[in-house]
Amino acid sequence: MPHPLTGGPAPPAPLDTVGLVDQRLGNAGISGSASILEDRDMDPWALPQLKDPGQAWRELSAAGRALRVLTGFLKACGLLGGLYLFICSLDILSSAFQLLGSKVTGDIFKDNVVLSNPVAGLVIGVLVTVLVQSSSTSSSIVVSMVASKLLTVQASVPIIMGVNVGTSITSTLVSMAQSGDRDEFRRAFGGSAVHGIFNWLTALVLLPLESAAAPLERLSALILGAANLQPGGHAPDILKVLTQPLTHLIVQLDADVLMGSATGNATNRSLIKRWCGTREQTAAGNSSHCGAAAGGPCPGKNGSASEGPVPCRHLFAGTALADLAVGLILLAASLLVLCSCLVLIVKLLNSTLRGRVAQAVRTVINADFPRPFGWLSGYLAMLVGAGLTFVLQSSSVFTAAIVPLIGVGVISLERAYPLFLGSNTGTTTTALLAALASPSDMLLSAVQVALIHFFFNLAGILLWYMVPILRLPIPLAKHFGNLTASYRWVAVAYLLLCFLLLPLAAFGLSLAGGAVLAAVGAPLVVLLLLFALVTVLQRHQPAWLPRRLRSWAWLPLWLRSLEPWDLLVRRCCPCKACSPPQAVAKEAHCYENPQVLASQQL
Repeated sequence: MPHPLTGGPAPPAPLDTVGLVDQRLGNAGISGSASILEDRDMDPWALPQLKDPGQAWRELSAAGRALRVLTGFLKACGLLGGLYLFICSLDILSSAFQLLGSKVTGDIFKDNVVLSNPVAGLVIGVLVTVLVQSSSTSSSIVVSMVASKLLTVQASVPIIMGVNVGTSITSTLVSMAQSGDRDEFRRAFGGSAVHGIFNWLTALVLLPLESAAAPLERLSALILGAANLQPGGHAPDILKVLTQPLTHLIVQLDADVLMGSATGNATNRSLIKRWCGTREQTAAGNSSHCGAAAGGPCPGKNGSASEGPVPCRHLFAGTALADLAVGLILLAASLLVLCSCLVLIVKLLNSTLRGRVAQAVRTVINADFPRPFGWLSGYLAMLVGAGLTFVLQSSSVFTAAIVPLIGVGVISLERAYPLFLGSNTGTTTTALLAALASPSDMLLSAVQVALIHFFFNLAGILLWYMVPILRLPIPLAKHFGNLTASYRWVAVAYLLLCFLLLPLAAFGLSLAGGAVLAAVGAPLVVLLLLFALVTVLQRHQPAWLPRRLRSWAWLPLWLRSLEPWDLLVRRCCPCKACSPPQAVAKEAHCYENPQVLASQQL
């Protein structure tokens, strides 16, 4: 570039280029560089400032106050309506997955040789829960198989662990709706990941212990032997009372068919429920409406009463479509409604939670007890999460409702973590009450499986929450959230790897035998543990390591960085969703090239 006065070559830029740029920006009255520096120094996980751009209440006229009240009422109605449709769409989504995977679920549970392998049992619990999108359904299948003597209690423990892991996929799917905003997606995906990471870590620690000493099975059997159980009433089902009037108009499923396919009583009947009870019919002896036309036996000659089936009244009651076709239709429709409701809820939350109201809500949710009782705040959050899950009768609904609040910055990740743990415990108490309502021949098996599920989550809390330094799911979730903020495809890779590809690979190896699974899996586990140990030492005590291992610079770039993979993904998917945020790229470019920043027109 020629010199502006002499026309000769320009001298090299001085070392204080950034300082000159800041001075020029300050002289111009622009604080852009300072704001960039401030943004880089800010904690991305800190709750954002919720500002209210509107006028204060005392500054409004009477008409303005009335308009604000009306707007707030309509927003509240929109939030409640969107939340109701969101819960109903989750129910329909579960029905769609059951229609698509019911036969596969039955075939998976039939192989007792595979179920005897603890790793295979864990993987089967994950896959079945992902397929049916309901931990309650998966647990009910396990209870039925244990009561029918098709599955031992010892073999059911790893499956229950997998059920607990598989239920966390719902909150991860919900977080995808906030992928449009980088900071919201970071918080939302981190909040959903902390749930899955907790379940995975607990399962990976307790599975070897259970295989070696069976502590969960023995503890549940001990409590079961000391208790005098009697069949009780049904567990309260408040949420179903609200959602069934709408969901039962769309589709109804026959749970007995799904249970029968798992317990070996499989038939070719459709999973779609077509008859919903019986009613008395009185017909003359020579009536032409008896027999097959009435769906029941013919009455006598002089006329008699008979019971005929009552057809169900839902959208697919008389359809000729196969279960697979109906499942695909419901899957597409429920996902569309689910995503639309999530976008609506997030937008309404962003517009509603502002100013003093937002600050008050956020302060109450994230508040701590005064010292020295601050440590009790997390346990109170667990009780709240358990109580709300017990009322809603669904941990998936509760966690899916919490994730958008984490994304918009109302709930911090540190407070959401005990809420999720409480939700895990709350859904086990619901299962325990449901088990107490089982028939007498299934009572003991159902209660023992429910107790195993409860003690599994309780052991996870003891492992990963009681000691603050062992709350590893929180930093791991933040790491995943930061990765997804820069590379959005990491979220899809996390879903596919943790809930589909790795479980399928482990299941395939378990089919080849326990020796093959151990020969392939043990070296990989040891390698991952060594990698994690060396990485921690590199950050905290690099002097303890050999010079060669103090950094990963000697590895190929594709083994120590996501940049080559990001380039590959962007070439295969040249869309905006797969590209890194432009603000990050521009900011990095400016900081790496201060001369470029100095040469820009201001």
